[in-house]
Amino acid sequence: MQTKRRIIAPTVKEPPPGLWSNCLLVGNIAYISGMTARGPDPEVILGDDEYAQARVIFQKIRDLIEAAGGEMDDIVKMTIFVTRIAHNTEVWRARKEFFSGDFPACTLVEVAALAKPAILLEIEAIAHLGCSASA
Repeated sequence: MQTKRRIIAPTVKEPPPGLWSNCLLVGNIAYISGMTARGPDPEVILGDDEYAQARVIFQKIRDLIEAAGGEMDDIVKMTIFVTRIAHNTEVWRARKEFFSGDFPACTLVEVAALAKPAILLEIEAIAHLGCSASA
């Protein structure tokens, strides 16, 4: 039987108890909750466009994956929620800065709104630690 372990990265603010976990590790599979560009103060959104927010989010995801013992190329699936799908190329531009080789399977969904009007995207991910070509 595999156990579930909560992964904490010091650079990624954890939600208050009882809401959700940013990252759970079950065996070698890491499940990362939807990340947004909220700063350490949750009222502050870092970045005013899709590119800037995506960079903040991908860095949070990297920090969580590395805290779990993996790397970005271990990510096999992402779901990206955007409020302005016409700006998706800015998300892809940021993604290219964090991934190499085979990019993860990905679903892009346009939504009417996210938690705050200033939040333009949210990204969740699943990683199989140790599956990357460099592992």
